[in-house]
Amino acid sequence: MDRPVIFVVDDDPRALKTLRDDLDRRFGNDFELCATRSAGAALATLTDLHDKARSVGLLLVDEQLPEMTGVELLAAAHLLHPLAKRVLLVDRDYTTTSPVVQAMTLGQADYHLLRPWVLEDYLYRSVGEFLSDWSKERDPDFELFRVVGSPHDPRIQDLRELMRRFAAGFGFYDVDQPEGRALLESVGADPEKLPVVIRHDNHVMVDPTLADLVNALGVNVAVDVEGCDVAIVGAGPAGLSAAVYAASEGLTTVMLDQGISGGQAGSSPMIRNYPGFPHGVNGAELTMKSCEQAWLFGAHISFAQRAVALGVDGDSCVVHLEAGRSIEARTVVIATGVFWRRLGVPSVEALLGSGVFYGAAAGETRAMVGRRVFMVGAGNSAGQTALHTAKHAAMVTLVVRGESIERNMSDYLVREIEATKNISVRLGTEVVDARGDGMLETLTLRGPDGVTEDVEADALFLLIGGEPHTDWLPDEIARDDHGYLLTGRDLPPDARPGDERDPLPLETSVPGVFAIGDVRAGSIKRVASAVGDGATAIRLVHEYLEDAPLLEARA
Repeated sequence: MDRPVIFVVDDDPRALKTLRDDLDRRFGNDFELCATRSAGAALATLTDLHDKARSVGLLLVDEQLPEMTGVELLAAAHLLHPLAKRVLLVDRDYTTTSPVVQAMTLGQADYHLLRPWVLEDYLYRSVGEFLSDWSKERDPDFELFRVVGSPHDPRIQDLRELMRRFAAGFGFYDVDQPEGRALLESVGADPEKLPVVIRHDNHVMVDPTLADLVNALGVNVAVDVEGCDVAIVGAGPAGLSAAVYAASEGLTTVMLDQGISGGQAGSSPMIRNYPGFPHGVNGAELTMKSCEQAWLFGAHISFAQRAVALGVDGDSCVVHLEAGRSIEARTVVIATGVFWRRLGVPSVEALLGSGVFYGAAAGETRAMVGRRVFMVGAGNSAGQTALHTAKHAAMVTLVVRGESIERNMSDYLVREIEATKNISVRLGTEVVDARGDGMLETLTLRGPDGVTEDVEADALFLLIGGEPHTDWLPDEIARDDHGYLLTGRDLPPDARPGDERDPLPLETSVPGVFAIGDVRAGSIKRVASAVGDGATAIRLVHEYLEDAPLLEARA
């Protein structure tokens, strides 16, 4: 089998040879190194590789070439090899006029490499990360799970999203195709009972629950702790941060989530404005690493555990779980976030999971190749998802009810969307109908003049804001008019904790119960601020516990 290619273009012969030789020493066993000084020669070779169906992993291009700029060459090469990661070779110029600033902002490059470099500390580590990201977007070499079902089954997207978040390689097999039917026959599964998930060791799950799947991945769902210093409900960035700091600072910590770790951030394909990641970071990867960090510090983590009620028992709180168990905690940190607001169009809801999806599209990326995709939303989640999906889809249309996207979307996303040729934005427009025979085929859009238009559509992703997940909480916990939890100085005088003291900054109207992240009224809807909330909450938990009676944790 032909090795994938790392392609280097630099008109400086000495620099070209040095870079090629350095890369060949480290990556030459797994990749073929191609190098040329000319943009024209590069495009000719890349065309030949395309015609031969050769895979290109990385394109490393000097920012200035005699025939064209590096950005122009990357754009032309991207048409031939759209999955190749694009890298600009640039000088260490920390000014806004550097070509790489605009290229990264407008999505014309995926990464950059600074010259000069140190082999071990920079070049090899950076290129290794680039290649790792490239490999994640390819079909897996080893399928940990094989999913057999109908592509129209709404449960398939949930399975894909779960496995993507856990980085579990999987393959989907259509039950109506010979390969899918053969798989079912090989394990003796009934083709009338779908979906079927087959683990690599032939362990079979029929229409598995979330708990079944999480168990099959080897992840804990049991709650074998009866008491703790702090119970954290919700495992998004805020809850994960709280768990890391609580466990690392010696508090007996339990973190629960009704699903798995990550929250909305976990479904974001690329978070570009999180500090410390100049090329952006995948939301699922960031949150999974945070989860493991909390675990290694000693936090007890249980997934697929829905909290259904919160009670106060003397000087402690009791978190009641759906399965009938409960956890007694000296303090509780609520980090349950928000869930997507529904569009409210019956014909759209009827196709949920069959071409219509709520939330980001990262788990469906491979299914969107060559498709006509529509997205409803004007916030950062919609922008990030549109840009990620546009790398694979034939066309992405952002449907926006308002008059602009600048109001709720970060400037870097707005500029990148404007520069992406296969993304169009329709302002003052709403989705009012959807049709399809078992699968989305057509959307009806109503424009600002009230005129409706039918458009062909393969997928619709709805990212139209969230509503706080607070319906499980008692009335004693004060909320604002939208259901978000009030904390600290935002609490009205009649809703202050009843222990004759001012509430702590993130404390709710119930003593010892804190709210962080998106569920908190007035929070900044950013991953970094959610992480800050989590760290701050644990400092406040310590302050609260200094005067609170000791609850003995019972294992």
